[in-house]
Amino acid sequence: MAAATDHRLKDGLLTIQSEIDAAFDLLLPVPGDTRARLVEAMRYAAIGGGKRIRPLLLTATADLFGVDRHAAVQAGCAVEAIHVYSLIHDDLPCMDDDDMRHGKATVHRQFDEATAILAGDSLHALAFEILSDSKIYGDPFIRAELVSTLATASGMNGMAGGQMMDMAADDTSYDLPAVTRLQQLKTGALLAASVEMGAVLGKVAPEGRAGLHAYSRDIGLAFQIADDLLDHEGDEAKAGKALRKDDEQGKQTFVTLMGADGARDQARALVNQAIERLSPYGDDAALLIDLARFVVERDR
Repeated sequence: MAAATDHRLKDGLLTIQSEIDAAFDLLLPVPGDTRARLVEAMRYAAIGGGKRIRPLLLTATADLFGVDRHAAVQAGCAVEAIHVYSLIHDDLPCMDDDDMRHGKATVHRQFDEATAILAGDSLHALAFEILSDSKIYGDPFIRAELVSTLATASGMNGMAGGQMMDMAADDTSYDLPAVTRLQQLKTGALLAASVEMGAVLGKVAPEGRAGLHAYSRDIGLAFQIADDLLDHEGDEAKAGKALRKDDEQGKQTFVTLMGADGARDQARALVNQAIERLSPYGDDAALLIDLARFVVERDR
């Protein structure tokens, strides 16, 4: 069973990574004018890096409801465009000031800061260009809900708001509820949006999404706890980025507040709870179950 699970997840990750890279390749042709440097920076950040967990969450959810694969992958590409833009901006000197991402130089190091900012801005815009394309999503109500879901998860009530709380942590002592809220926004919101968007594509009514919403909330917190554990005790070579930065900056994390063993136990409990949420879907949810387990077992 474990071998089958590993094989299914590996195949799922490899497939979505290939599909997302191919989608970005088509979406980002390099123009023959002075915008070329901008698009090259976008391609550098978006193609050939990252685990693509968010697009896989979206497509695996969409598969539960028989959604057209091309439409689901395009929506996954929109979520990944938001994720990649956030990483470009997070790495900037005015934010986290990182030199490495996915085992290679960050965008502002490979190009320059101004190009990195514009590349992030352009990927942000690209996400909503994709979701508003009537050739991919014919139903205007589906388009509107996809845009609304991703926009809410990206802004002040989602990822950007969580990032602001994280920046304020340098001067603020957060307790466990505050750290939980920070991470529900910074990390969890985009993961939850990925699952939600898969259900939107499947035309599932809001009242029918409660179990999926709870699943995504649980794995969102588990994902961040695993990230905190990786930052605390992981291998930089495997992670492909600098680690131990939270400790150096004196930030409160799940690990500092709960201890490494307590944080690890909490992550596992959240994953087990998330898996229980999927019981109504039976074997159809096998890949989502594999993803939940992968969240706490990954080493990067």
